[in-house]
Amino acid sequence: MMQHIALSDLQQSYAALFEIDANLDRLVKKIELLSYVNPLNIEKEKHRFFASKYVLEPEFRYPKLKFSPYKIHRLFFSQRLERIEDEQIRQLYNDIIYYYAIMVQCIASIGEKKKFHYNSLRVYGSPTEKDVENARFILHYADEPVHADMEKVFGAEEAKNYFEDFAKRYDFPLHIKFSTHIAADAMVSNASQTLLIKRNAKFSQNQLLTLANHEIGVHLVTTHNGQEQPLKIFSNGFPKNVETQEGLAVFSEYMSGALTLKRLKELAYRVLASDSLIKGYSFSDTFDLIHNQYKLNRADAFSVTLRAHRGGGFTKDRLYLSGLQKIYKRYLKEESMEILLSGKVSIDYLAPIQKLHQLGLAQKNRHTNLAYHQNLNTNKTLDFILNNLK
Repeated sequence: MMQHIALSDLQQSYAALFEIDANLDRLVKKIELLSYVNPLNIEKEKHRFFASKYVLEPEFRYPKLKFSPYKIHRLFFSQRLERIEDEQIRQLYNDIIYYYAIMVQCIASIGEKKKFHYNSLRVYGSPTEKDVENARFILHYADEPVHADMEKVFGAEEAKNYFEDFAKRYDFPLHIKFSTHIAADAMVSNASQTLLIKRNAKFSQNQLLTLANHEIGVHLVTTHNGQEQPLKIFSNGFPKNVETQEGLAVFSEYMSGALTLKRLKELAYRVLASDSLIKGYSFSDTFDLIHNQYKLNRADAFSVTLRAHRGGGFTKDRLYLSGLQKIYKRYLKEESMEILLSGKVSIDYLAPIQKLHQLGLAQKNRHTNLAYHQNLNTNKTLDFILNNLK
C-alpha cells in the first residue's frame, strides 16, 4: 500500500515525465528489433549454402513490419520534452527518442543491405582497431582439450527442463517457448518476458550452464527488475544498453565458472565478422574468413556469419567482447553491479540513473544475479586474457 501511495505521489509530482514515459512505452513496445532481424528461412538457406560449396549467397526472408515507421517517427518527435523540468532527465529522454528513432529506421530497412548496415552502425557502431586486436589476441591461443561436458548431446526439451530447474533459484516466473526463427540457440524476448529455445538445437552440459547464467541470470533478471521500476524506460532500454547488458551476461558466465576459451573465441570471431562488414565482405567472404582462414568448423562459422550478415549487416555482436571488458574492469575495481541490473540500462548513463534514484524515480532491485556473489572461475588462461585486453 505504501509503495502504491509513493508511486501515486511521484506520478503527481512528475506528471509530465510520467506522461512522456508512458507515451514512449506504447511506441517502443512495437519495435523489438530482434523479432524482425532474424530470418524466417535460416535452415533452408544454410542447406543451400553448404550444397553450393559455400558459393551461393543466402537469400533470407524476414518478418513483415507490423507498424508504420512514418507514424512512429512522427509520434516520437511530437513529445514535448520541454515539459520535463530537470535538465539531466530531459536530456536523457532526448537521447532515448533519437535512439529509438534510429532503431525504427533500422527495422524499416531490414533486407536492404547498405541501408540497413548504415543504420546498424548508427545504433551499434563498428569494431574499433583495439576491438579487432583483442579478438586476434584471443584467437592466437591454442584450443583447449574437449571435455565430455562440451559434447552436444541434449535436445530442446532437455534444455527446457534444465532451465526450469535453474530458474527455481530466482523469484520470478520462467516462460519458455520453442522457435525455429532465431539465430541463437536460446535468447530472451524482453517484450514477452520469454526464454526462446531453438527447436532443432543440440546443447552441451557447459552450454546449458552458460545459457542459464547468461539468459536467466542477467537478461531475465534485468527484464523483471526493469518492469518493477516506476519509469518504463528501465524496461524498454536506455541508449547503448546492449554493450552493458551483454557484458553483464558474459561476465555472469565467467563468475559461474561456465566461461571457456572456446566461448571467448566465439565472441572474438563475432568481432572479426562485424569488422568484415565495414570492409564490404559478402556472406561467403566472411564465412571463408572464419571457416577457412581461422579454421572454425562450418556449422559454427555459418552461425557467426549469419549473426553478422542478417538484415543486411548487423554489428550488434561486436559489443559482447567490449562489454565484457568494461564490466570486468568494473569488477577489478570492486564496483557494484547492482545499478546496472536495475533494468536495460547503460554504463554510459550512470549519472542520470543515479539522479533518478535520488529523486525516488528509480528503486532498489528486487532480483539480483546469483553468480556475482562468488567467483567460480578456475581457468587461469581466461584470467590472463581478460587482464591483458587493450
